[in-house]
Amino acid sequence: MQSLGGKVAFVTGGSRGIGLAIARALVADGVRVAITGRSAAHLSSARPSIEAAGPGSVETLQTDVRRYDDVQRAVAAVVSRFGGLDILINNAGVGIFTDVASMTPEQWAEVIDTNLTGVFNACHASLPHLRRRGGAFIINISSLASTNAFSGAAAYCASKAGLNAFSEALMQEVRYDDIRVSYVMPGSVATGFSSGDAAKGADWKIRPEEVADVVLNLLRHDPRSLPGRVELRPSKPRK
Repeated sequence: MQSLGGKVAFVTGGSRGIGLAIARALVADGVRVAITGRSAAHLSSARPSIEAAGPGSVETLQTDVRRYDDVQRAVAAVVSRFGGLDILINNAGVGIFTDVASMTPEQWAEVIDTNLTGVFNACHASLPHLRRRGGAFIINISSLASTNAFSGAAAYCASKAGLNAFSEALMQEVRYDDIRVSYVMPGSVATGFSSGDAAKGADWKIRPEEVADVVLNLLRHDPRSLPGRVELRPSKPRK
């Protein structure tokens, strides 16, 4: 198991749901963490929750991952505050669930630009810093929807399928820079992401903390090998 104490992590979409759980787990392990979010109110409420999790430090950065200049400024702020960057967790995502005929071009762009272009933006801005550290890691949060498309989710499924392919290509590009790239594909998670109600299905859905456990296990994995993709699904989904 690799020690994470003292490392620096940048978590996009870290103010709620899976991202918040990942940030809390990292801080509990002594990692210095910066999270992003579009809502200042959500970032403000997330900070004490993360700080209470453990000995690591936390920084909050209001950032729109769809905008490269926003992401570049956020990464620069992380490096300035903590002295470098070791871990990038691309978690920021949106879901607009409607059929293709009813979806507006603006809605399509919001999903693709957040879930796919936002990952490119964060990776592109972070790679120079990750290369300097050695032993760095990029983990992208995908979805089982990337391989199990369903009606009313064309944009979301396409964005996550693209994220999978992006992750696998990037892994091959940076593996000899001592940067490991993995992606995690959760199924139904009890966050309220799609329904707006985190309690709905909480008796059988994956808990955000369970996704965070997978992320930390990837980060601690022996660097001689790389679990490139992890599928995580509820053990007993609703029939």
